[in-house]
Amino acid sequence: MRRAVLLTVLFLISFVITPVHAESFDGTELRVSGGVFRDEHGREVVLRGFNVSGSAKLAEYRGLPFANTADARKSATAMKQLTGANAVRFLLTWAWIEPQRGQIDHAYLDGVTQQLRAFTDQGIRVYLDFHQDLYSRYLFNKDSWYTGDGAPAWAASGYPKESCGLCFHWGQNMKSNNAVTAATYDFWHNRNGVQESFVNAAGEALKHVKEALPANEFKLVVGVDPLNEPYAGKYDNGQTSQQWERDLLMPFYQRFRSEMDEAGWTSKPAFVEPLVFWNQNVDFFAEPGGLTLVPALGDRFVFNAHFYDGKAQSGVLMPGKAGDGQYTQAFGTIRDRAKALGTTSIVSEFGHPVAGNTSDKTPSVLKAIYQGLDSTAPGARWWSAPRGSVISGSQWHWDINYGRHHELMNDNPGKVKTDGDAMNDEHFSAVQLDASGNPVLTVDRAIVDRVYPQAVAGTTLAFTYEDRAYQTWQQIPLANVRSLVGSAPFAVIVWDSNGGSAPTELHLPQSLRSPLVVSSVPSTVNGDKLLLHGGSGRQFALVTAPSGANTAAAEAELRQWYVSW
Repeated sequence: MRRAVLLTVLFLISFVITPVHAESFDGTELRVSGGVFRDEHGREVVLRGFNVSGSAKLAEYRGLPFANTADARKSATAMKQLTGANAVRFLLTWAWIEPQRGQIDHAYLDGVTQQLRAFTDQGIRVYLDFHQDLYSRYLFNKDSWYTGDGAPAWAASGYPKESCGLCFHWGQNMKSNNAVTAATYDFWHNRNGVQESFVNAAGEALKHVKEALPANEFKLVVGVDPLNEPYAGKYDNGQTSQQWERDLLMPFYQRFRSEMDEAGWTSKPAFVEPLVFWNQNVDFFAEPGGLTLVPALGDRFVFNAHFYDGKAQSGVLMPGKAGDGQYTQAFGTIRDRAKALGTTSIVSEFGHPVAGNTSDKTPSVLKAIYQGLDSTAPGARWWSAPRGSVISGSQWHWDINYGRHHELMNDNPGKVKTDGDAMNDEHFSAVQLDASGNPVLTVDRAIVDRVYPQAVAGTTLAFTYEDRAYQTWQQIPLANVRSLVGSAPFAVIVWDSNGGSAPTELHLPQSLRSPLVVSSVPSTVNGDKLLLHGGSGRQFALVTAPSGANTAAAEAELRQWYVSW
């Protein structure tokens, strides 16, 4: 009798989901605890969004992500509306923080804070990234094919004339450009105190941001990425890449961590990256790494990886499209390294060009990357082996002025870059302005506006989302569930609930704003959020489009399935 009543209640709930104005539980500070991000309600939080923005690499906007604060506000609003993002990786650059040695540009940091607040005003969490590529733009001559960003001119002087030779991608400069490798090597060996200067300048920037933000907005700042994409430049005789991580990279992170503490960021984790060539799928670029020789990091650090499919971007090494489970192993490795290091993981950069000769692969690559973030199993066997944490991530990148730049490459008035990202011929922005000046996506909205568990009241045991974009990879073995879902997008989550008052929250994409929900707990819709309330112990929810199929039969199948593993 009790089961019959429960089935009836669930059946009714699944069809009548009342929109409500729910109390907000999302403004609390995050901590790393038990291998995940948790808020002050004990909920497991997943961060999803974009990098803002590659424009911070350009001199055009003086090292800021956006042309002005109005652009930042427009970007934040569009990002939230079009994608449901709840976090961004926010770029700032040493060259603009400390243009003259020992002199901090607080006007620049005021600009950083104003643009950052455009996101916290929207309730979007932020983590800072001290960005560099190829050490510094000031290493490159005015007619070079490539450019960099990061260190100020005073920290990039005295190096040999730069040349990458026959390099077909800007990243090859990391290993082939003598000026880049020499300057990078000197940074890690603190020649002339250059690394010490960087850490001190970063500390001043962190103090400035903390003092400028109201306390409630500083709570939304999650942490700091000390340095984008670290690499050695050159190794000492007999030194391995893993030893370099242990002996040079990790001590730098410890110094940076101490500087964070002195700046009042004690409660925020450092988002530390391993050697950039780690977890590469192009063999001749890959090097062992992943902080494998480093002791456990613990809760004051986050294992922060990047992932790009170099084979797909080459246009030669992977002729076809990405397929189901293409990156399951790569993201499984990220999960494993974070667990071994005693912390959580985030993939703070991933993506694929939205224009150019490999952009036909973009839908499949992005779908496969998000699949790897969501689950440890490909769609073909998810239902038989669904266990796995959901990884946070920030796609590269969000630049509403994509294709509208006016960047003097290497300060050369004869090389004005207007196309794409205006940086090393890249085309990665997921957004641009249309002819009327409105932000529009450059990629299929179904791929980037996704169901994801923003906050889980307990611990996520399994999650998947089939977006139906590009191809369908999820194969549902449960006949009644398969009939209920049909050809619609759908998500499934299983979690161990902590029974707290704060609900489990799933972002609802545009395609599922009036969803059919089959769940073991009551549910309500609040705007673009599905709120799953109460309960303790193991719970489940299926989210899809309204259907005329047998909901009670599908619920019975799901109940039998989720308690069986």
